[in-house]
Amino acid sequence: MWGNGYGMIGGLMMILFWGVIIVLIVLAVKWFTDNRAGGNRGRRDAIDILRERFAAGEIDEEEFERRKKALER
Repeated sequence: MWGNGYGMIGGLMMILFWGVIIVLIVLAVKWFTDNRAGGNRGRRDAIDILRERFAAGEIDEEEFERRKKALER
């Protein structure tokens, strides 16, 4: 009934096997897409945004240093 005398263990092992294969495929696709997109995928951290605002003249040097110190805590 379950095939070749392995019983229920054989069926569970097949489900486990295919589950592992599917997880590996998903992880491989995710890894390849992250590497092709540069890894960071356009995300910026707070210090980068702060630097951009300082460079654009939105904040002065005093404000930049104060916020930078707060972010580094």
